Amino acid sequence: MNSEALFAKTPPLKLFFIAALPGAVSMLASALYQTFDGVFVGHFLGSTAFAAVNLAMPFVIINFSLADLIGVGSAVPISVCLGQKKEREACNIFTCACLMIVITGILIGGLLFAAAPSLIRLMGAQGDFAAQAVAYMRVYAICSPITTIVFAMDNFLRICGIIRGSMFLNILMSVLSAVLEFLFLGVFGWGIWAAALATCSGMLVCALIALTPFLRKKTILRFCRPHFHGRLIRQIVACGSPNFLNNIAGRITSILMNMILVRLGGETAVSVYGVLMYADGFIQPLLYGMCDSLQPAVGYNWGAGKRSRVRAIEKCCFGASGIVSLAAVVVLALFPEQITLLFMADAQGEVLHMAAGAVRLFSLTYITRWFSFATQSYMLAVEKPLPASVISVSTALIFPVVLIGILWPLGLTGIWLNFAGTALLAGVLSLIILGKLKKELGREDSPAV
Repeated sequence: MNSEALFAKTPPLKLFFIAALPGAVSMLASALYQTFDGVFVGHFLGSTAFAAVNLAMPFVIINFSLADLIGVGSAVPISVCLGQKKEREACNIFTCACLMIVITGILIGGLLFAAAPSLIRLMGAQGDFAAQAVAYMRVYAICSPITTIVFAMDNFLRICGIIRGSMFLNILMSVLSAVLEFLFLGVFGWGIWAAALATCSGMLVCALIALTPFLRKKTILRFCRPHFHGRLIRQIVACGSPNFLNNIAGRITSILMNMILVRLGGETAVSVYGVLMYADGFIQPLLYGMCDSLQPAVGYNWGAGKRSRVRAIEKCCFGASGIVSLAAVVVLALFPEQITLLFMADAQGEVLHMAAGAVRLFSLTYITRWFSFATQSYMLAVEKPLPASVISVSTALIFPVVLIGILWPLGLTGIWLNFAGTALLAGVLSLIILGKLKKELGREDSPAV
């Protein structure tokens, strides 16, 4: 099905199942691999390696977030241009974005490789703990120029209507990475660097496969002679900033949290925090997969001036996000010990009790987290990056930091409650932003939520 028929003519509910469900399955596959990644590292390499991965991961994600900035930031104007029948401009944005990702990967990868020891020392890690974190980070840094583009390819494939192809590619990447990691760690007995190498290898293979239809000129988006100009770059940066700022702010918060946890509870506290992050890494991709997969359709119809259709699509997005989040609350609250033991196989006694309590408190996050997540996605899709950025930075940095101070007397319990408090504040902020948008555009132009 071509992009116009899919985005402009398919009934909204049917469009949701065609576009959002494959997107959710794609992200589920990615989330499952992240889960296996934590399980493999924890079981084959031990608790120190598991803590080292969690210590290094914020810096790895900062590197990926730059590619995500360009990928998401270019996907929104590309969708709008296609809705306005400006195919040549859409292809130029696509080509420029791909070049920007490769160049950024070279620059940031080199910087991350050189700075890795200093960054880990700054976190307070020493000895073998620090050495493993540096080794893990440096593999990602070396592979950055040839792997980061896979994030943008996912967006571009969906824009071209290759939704199932995008889904199968994400599944392949997760399966391939998991198989390689099991082989490297469980069979060959290699170190923590091999866990990173397995992921990068899977990403590289799938990036090459994803590029194939564009190189063969089988899609509506094609490579052309790039024409960079200031407005294009500003547009990409503006539209990609909410996701980028969310990633950067979130990693800054994670770094701050890890620094506090190292001092309050050492490796054990960092490992418990890692369990929460792996749980979040399973749930949040489902929300992201649904919302992000609908962005091309929302952007296309926004560019075509079909406001009521935008509202109908977003209604599906908000509803599905709420259902997934509430299901997550139930699972986390009922099975905290089992979830903990997936990643901390040797946890028992006081450690297991602490981790299970943290998971239960963390489950409260998803009572309200879905609302701000869907609102941010909606703002981004309709080219309103400022309110989307306000939500993302507030959720990822401002609210958590403020709550660290407010909840400090509670010690580690305050850290675990931080997530739920942040989600509640973000939900209130999102409700205010939606109310202002409704006044600006009129009731017909805002989603029924």
